[in-house]
Amino acid sequence: MRHRRQGRKLGRKPNHQRALLRSLATALFLTERDAELDANKPKVKGRIITTIEKAKEVRPLVERCITLARHALPHLEAADDLEPNAERNSEQWRAWRTSDGWREWNQKMAPVVAARRRALRLLGDKQAVRILFEEIAPRFAERDGGYTRVLRLAKPRLGDAGTRAILEFVGKNDRVRKKAARPSFESDETVVKPVESAAEEATNAADEQE
Repeated sequence: MRHRRQGRKLGRKPNHQRALLRSLATALFLTERDAELDANKPKVKGRIITTIEKAKEVRPLVERCITLARHALPHLEAADDLEPNAERNSEQWRAWRTSDGWREWNQKMAPVVAARRRALRLLGDKQAVRILFEEIAPRFAERDGGYTRVLRLAKPRLGDAGTRAILEFVGKNDRVRKKAARPSFESDETVVKPVESAAEEATNAADEQE
């Protein structure tokens, strides 16, 4: 019996389940990489296709990682304000490295480093963590949750007829609803001139002929 045990087994042991979810989450983040010259570049950025059961299971992990990166953004901005513009290992940078400014910068940067290490433990891929903190987290800085969506596909998977689904980031491939233009009904009615004005025009034409 599985009383109060949430989640799906997906036909795998616990270690294999965690590896599968980590691989799917990493694959979703890596679709945002710059892969123009990559032979295995993603078809659509910010989207992967898998079975609907796997998509529903990996979605909480993806959103947890994004929330972790979002909470580190204010600390990163505060640390960037304290960092000097001098080049690394220059005289000005070495003087700042031994000053109290570096200690303050180190305190501001500590939560960011801890968040990156936590995300690396969850994902296990340094490139995915870098994309998460540099590109995806700033995109959802003003959004509290609901970073992804699951869309069921009508065509099943070949072989086992499994139900497929799309897992993608919100705001990247949103559908734009266009309002239909209202039809304009032009009046085909002919303008009927008054009898008096028509008689006056006929009289004026006769006078001109004379």
